[in-house]
Amino acid sequence: MAVPQRPRRRRGRTTLLIAAAVVLGALAGTATGYAVQYHRDPTPLPPLAQQKLDTPKALAPDDATTWKTVNANRWHKTDGDLTELLIEVPAGAKAEDSGYDSLDSFATTFDMPESALRNFSKDGFRRVATTVWRQDDVLVELRLVQFHDFSGANGYQRAQSGYMRFERNAGNDGVAIPGVPAELGHVWVASETRQEPGYAPIREGRAIVRRGDIVLDLFYVDMRGRRIAESDVIDLAKRQLERL
Repeated sequence: MAVPQRPRRRRGRTTLLIAAAVVLGALAGTATGYAVQYHRDPTPLPPLAQQKLDTPKALAPDDATTWKTVNANRWHKTDGDLTELLIEVPAGAKAEDSGYDSLDSFATTFDMPESALRNFSKDGFRRVATTVWRQDDVLVELRLVQFHDFSGANGYQRAQSGYMRFERNAGNDGVAIPGVPAELGHVWVASETRQEPGYAPIREGRAIVRRGDIVLDLFYVDMRGRRIAESDVIDLAKRQLERL
């Protein structure tokens, strides 16, 4: 079977200054069954042969259990307003954008929007919350890309991470984030400064980390082309992960 061409991110809006290419890999799995079951009320089970079993103490009264209670293991804080989980813009920085992007809008940030739209729809894209700020000569764009299940998030994280080693992106294998399993996330700082016709030289850093059904996708760009400290990108990524 021929491997479909992977759409990469193109420049637009604030991200015109970010020259990092992003690909959307072929993400595995479907979230249809999960989504249907998730919003259904629990179905009572038949009586157990052994009625009295040792169980943990309930976190809430039986009549308080709903599909949004942690006690029922059917709700998490990431099911609430995702924008409230974004880290705050640092003091002294200028906020340039914040809020949700629609699936259509998110797909347009890839070189092949129609292909990206199909892949995201197939693989259970749920929503993406974004915040962008500029501080001195550093531009930061932080995205929380959420899927309906873990497989969609896993596919996105692995596809994007696999692309970073190419020369047109970071050109290296990146470094692990302390406290995060290597298979769940990395930080990359571009090996070389990049300059395109008509633009000032820039240096890029990126963090891609999966936490459950959410992928933290962080772009860190020095718009004077100065070398970026990996620790600066790691620190931002860790601060955001703590909010999740």
